[in-house]
Amino acid sequence: MDKNAWYEVFPGAITVTDENGIIVNMNDESRNREEMQLGFDLTGHNAITCHKEPTQSKVRKMYENQASNIYSITKNGKKQLVYQAAYFIEGKFSGIVEMVLGLPDKVPHFNRDQK
Repeated sequence: MDKNAWYEVFPGAITVTDENGIIVNMNDESRNREEMQLGFDLTGHNAITCHKEPTQSKVRKMYENQASNIYSITKNGKKQLVYQAAYFIEGKFSGIVEMVLGLPDKVPHFNRDQK
């Protein structure tokens, strides 16, 4: 079994970009998302310019600040977590990984700091 096979079958969308916002990898779930259905493979395209304003400016700032962005949305009646995180290779900003995960209506929260 290919040790990276998990990436393609992971039950969430994973999109990886380089430091310039170019999409370098997408798993099956990411490629199959409704907004990715443009009639061509988005690998090699700029993820920043794929968005309309004002989102484009927000995404551009993420790259400029090498920052992460985490939020939840409801789309088509389903709650989702969007987790966009900068990644660094050998200390150098190398891009952003976006994961979109389905969430149940109620997410349990456990405070591990409480005794």
